[in-house]
Amino acid sequence: MGRSPYGGWRHFVEALIEVSAADGSTGQCWSTTGLVAREIFHNDELDKETKARLAHELLYEGRRLVASNAETGASGRVVGRRVPGGVVVSGVKTFNSNSGGGGRDLSCVSFALLGEDGDTAAAPRHHALIRLDDPALELGHDWDNMGQRGTYSQTITYRDVFVPDGWHFPSHGLTPYFVGSALQLHGALLQGIGEGALAAAIAYLRELNRPSMPSFPSAAEDPLMHRQIGEMSSELAASRALLLATAAELDHPELIDPAEEVMVRGFRAKVAGTRAGLDVTARIFDLTGARSTANKYRFDRFWRNARTFGSHDSLDAKNAFIGAAELTGTVPPLSAYMRA
Repeated sequence: MGRSPYGGWRHFVEALIEVSAADGSTGQCWSTTGLVAREIFHNDELDKETKARLAHELLYEGRRLVASNAETGASGRVVGRRVPGGVVVSGVKTFNSNSGGGGRDLSCVSFALLGEDGDTAAAPRHHALIRLDDPALELGHDWDNMGQRGTYSQTITYRDVFVPDGWHFPSHGLTPYFVGSALQLHGALLQGIGEGALAAAIAYLRELNRPSMPSFPSAAEDPLMHRQIGEMSSELAASRALLLATAAELDHPELIDPAEEVMVRGFRAKVAGTRAGLDVTARIFDLTGARSTANKYRFDRFWRNARTFGSHDSLDAKNAFIGAAELTGTVPPLSAYMRA
């Protein structure tokens, strides 16, 4: 990865699309470990011995990493306070993707590191690496959504968890590059689910070879099916091209000027990939017909996964951010469009 956490980013995004085409949950879990690993290994203030140990476990022992960031719906912020030999972390994170493995897997939890005054508003952001089998953790086992079920994005409660020095580090914060890259991953996940849905539908139609109306001898000779497939194929191709183009730019983030522009491009990629994924996963049933709704095909999994993750955050807010940048010629403040 070199000195930049975004080295090889285009290949990472393309791989995520391919993995998500097979299964959206697997794609999200895989990208979570990949993104969190980049945060960890490109933080110069994390202990080198910790990094070396984690690198070996990730490469050879199947270690997984959990993104423990969201506090939506919780009673307050997750906080940490310094104690001799480390920090103590307390609070609730309401979404913890990739936390179904348990055991030795690590939660990378973000928290407000309190000073002597205890002011959470001014507290700097910090990260701690905590094993999921730590007895001071309470796993909610409450992930019961209609899609992306394999991400096991359950609630985790941190009950005064002690984290020794060497296993916690200061956060780089929400830089324009991090925001743009994360939104690209969102778009790539939906892109992959959409591509998987279209591929599954085409394979089904080739085998069944049943036209949409009796006036056509077969699906292969049905121009109405051709038109719909062509439309969806072009939509996915366009969003894929945008995703990979913006991802390639992040391979060299120093060339993007101003840096805030990467957020606009990331928002566009997120919108395009999400729209394409949601559209295609809903429309394939117009092609495949009522027989394809049989549970043995499970084509509904594509729509359920896309709709679940597509509801993650508002596309209206993303479009408003893009539109404001276009109209004013300046990148608006992120805080007006996204919750911290």
